[in-house]
Amino acid sequence: MNDPRMHDPAAKKAMDARLARIEGQVRAVRRMIDSDERCESIAQQLSAARRALDRTFFEMVSCMIRHDPPAGARARSARAGMIAELLARLG
Repeated sequence: MNDPRMHDPAAKKAMDARLARIEGQVRAVRRMIDSDERCESIAQQLSAARRALDRTFFEMVSCMIRHDPPAGARARSARAGMIAELLARLG
């Protein structure tokens, strides 16, 4: 079975920008911890970073769904099963 990959340059650029923002959020959280910020404020920022990372994960799963849909019902069913397993395991 064809292993989906992110080939579209625009999609790669968007994913890289999204990950750079998340990286910045995590660095900000580390600074907040170092500066003895309130736990609630830190938790709020961690929650925002986690949601951004979750959205990034689901965008990658979406890439798997959209990528070259296989021909034939059996191949499509196998791809769907693979994605369902991934979501059950990681999502």
